[in-house]
Amino acid sequence: METYIVRVNGTEYEVEVEMVGSDGAAAPAPAAAPKAAAKPAAKAAGGSGTAVTTGTAGKVFKIVAAEGDAVKSGDTIVILEAMKMEIPVVASSDGTVSSIVVSEGEDLASGATVAYIE
Repeated sequence: METYIVRVNGTEYEVEVEMVGSDGAAAPAPAAAPKAAAKPAAKAAGGSGTAVTTGTAGKVFKIVAAEGDAVKSGDTIVILEAMKMEIPVVASSDGTVSSIVVSEGEDLASGATVAYIE
């Protein structure tokens, strides 16, 4: 039996999982768990101005805006991928993108800051 922590909408649940063979008997545990690939280092979060945040958790699929770009309220800054859907993260106000604090491929939680607008 293995224990995992699962996060659903920001709430953590502890679950136990038992591997079962096709005959209903418990299967032997694997010899060694596979090692996770190293993630690239994330940029340090920070910036000035109004934070642009995600409405849902997901992976950064594409960064649309660049630092220094002028944006209007509703313009797409970043596109997230979640459950095979592309979800735009948009500017909440007019201004200039002062910093982008995420990178493509990065996993984000709901409410994470992706950029700042001045």
